[in-house]
Amino acid sequence: MTDTSSAFLSEQETMIRDSARKVAQEVVALTAAERDRTGAWPRDELKTVGELGFMGMLTPEVYGGSGASFVEYCLAIEEFAAADAGFATLMHVHNSVGFTISKAGTEAQKRKYLGRLATGEHIGAFLLSEPHAGSDTAAFRTFARREGSHYVLNGSKQFISNGSEAAVGLALAVTDKASGKNGSSLLIVDGKAAGYKVARVEHKLGQRSAHVAQIQLDDCRVPVEDIVGEEGSGYRRIMASLSEGRVAIAAVAIGTARAALDAAVKYAKEREAYGAPIIRLQGVSFDLADMATQVEVAHQFMLHAARLCEAGIPCAKEAAMAKLFASEMAEKVCSDALQIHGGYGYLNDFPVERYYRDVRVTKIYEGTSHIQKLIIGRSLV
Repeated sequence: MTDTSSAFLSEQETMIRDSARKVAQEVVALTAAERDRTGAWPRDELKTVGELGFMGMLTPEVYGGSGASFVEYCLAIEEFAAADAGFATLMHVHNSVGFTISKAGTEAQKRKYLGRLATGEHIGAFLLSEPHAGSDTAAFRTFARREGSHYVLNGSKQFISNGSEAAVGLALAVTDKASGKNGSSLLIVDGKAAGYKVARVEHKLGQRSAHVAQIQLDDCRVPVEDIVGEEGSGYRRIMASLSEGRVAIAAVAIGTARAALDAAVKYAKEREAYGAPIIRLQGVSFDLADMATQVEVAHQFMLHAARLCEAGIPCAKEAAMAKLFASEMAEKVCSDALQIHGGYGYLNDFPVERYYRDVRVTKIYEGTSHIQKLIIGRSLV
């Protein structure tokens, strides 16, 4: 295994990384190929990972979580992505729900929801994107009208990771149509409620461990006390958490690329041509050198951006750079790893074709590459 460890990791960060690597390889990686074939939800694996504290990493210990730092979290996400990028994605989305409630929820909300989220007994989902609006979060149409002690939600949500399995959903809905961006609110939705309907579970190119669903909200009732923050603050809260989300997706891309690099190095050492392992061929060794350099650079910059997030320093530009560079790099590294395998790389007998499919979406979710370039470009102006 190539090691992207940093000499500047603390003892605690190293321990968390190594622990995540162990459980990812011994629990998650062993069943990744089968899940890719069947699309099965990793119920047993999530139970084990939850018991070890990785489903509530960003939740404070007082509410049953691990209370990990954001850097420790990103190190863990990278390790789980090296085992199965889809698993890392669903784990990240779930952890983000707990993180949001722990930051912005009321004391009653924290005590009601965080404990079972932290163990993985309840799965969390963000109900954000809609069929006509993804990156343009200000264009959402799902509406929540106030009826006495409840909000009643109506609308469609698309590309919802964990949506088909969620017990706790955070839904962005318009509560005041006249107020534009300041008219949206974030509400905690019961995934088992009568008005919460799974319209379909999507069939995807990759990351098949991470179920993505279309959710229909039909007169879905939410108690008034389950609004997160004040009414009208939803859009601001979502925007405030984008940097952390993008850095975490950079970690997913890097972990997948690292796994592809490891597979390519292993194959190049074993495959012989012209009387010697192909890793001794200059062309192959040069390709591997480029791949290793790109993975390491992405990893180090991801850590830099994660430390900025952890310190509370505004870092929209750095987060966008981390995600842009990591996702573009990872697609190229996974492609090159497949190429080094030759024809075998195109077969699902080898894991590189799965890495190649899994990594592609990292250039799309949590803001496309064009959105990241837009953010970076604006920062230069």
